Amino acid sequence: MKKKLIFIPAILFLVITIANAQQPMKHEDTELYTPVPPVVTPGKSCGDAPSDAIILFNGDNLDKWVLTDDTTKPADWIVHSGIVTVKKTSGNIQTKQSFMDYQLHIEWRIPKDIEGTDQARGNSGLFLASIGKGDAGYELQILDNYNNKTYTNGQAGSIYKQNAPLVNPNRPPGDWQSYDVIWTAPRFNEDGSLKSAARVTAFFNGILVQNNFELKGPTRYIGLPTYKGAAHGAAPIKLQAHGDKSKPISFRNIWVREL
Repeated sequence: MKKKLIFIPAILFLVITIANAQQPMKHEDTELYTPVPPVVTPGKSCGDAPSDAIILFNGDNLDKWVLTDDTTKPADWIVHSGIVTVKKTSGNIQTKQSFMDYQLHIEWRIPKDIEGTDQARGNSGLFLASIGKGDAGYELQILDNYNNKTYTNGQAGSIYKQNAPLVNPNRPPGDWQSYDVIWTAPRFNEDGSLKSAARVTAFFNGILVQNNFELKGPTRYIGLPTYKGAAHGAAPIKLQAHGDKSKPISFRNIWVREL
């Protein structure tokens, strides 16, 4: 009798399970109520920082930036009337804070009376991760390519020397331009080998120019990109003071959201 008492409940459990499995699903069976996404208040207009953003440049000062080649010194680019203009003699600047994955918004302007051609025309760069002095890192090119030809993987909106932009949405010099970027930082194993490559999605003036592109390594002026010997963790965001002789460009409304 004891064996039957144990066996019968097992059969009943099996019958109930099968019966439940054969029941048609209800809409609530696929509805989730947790976790609840946090509330984020958007900016008042397109490009304004949302409530959870870290403001990297608010138009008043460069308190969150340092010189790239000497990070003990504060950034000294020229701040005036809510914008910051490159000071080429000071070199690149980068954020004091380091980041892994993030969403970034930045606006930039080529001088209306810009001169020069090819790469010597409003050249700068947004380095999505700075991994050393000078121009070391991963660069999203900034340049005037409104009726200005250059190599396609070096024009505005390109991942420098790695991937040309999908389209050319440059506005004319004197107009403000914008980048909205989703950056996924590379990951490395303990031995320094690559675990997963960096990826970037970028919108240029609201138009998609980089669609989840997988970088082959840090960007390089000469040579092929590689992750070999480039292992790093969280890194600053860097802005370039390019050495060409054209007039320096300006920036405004820089903010980032850590992901």
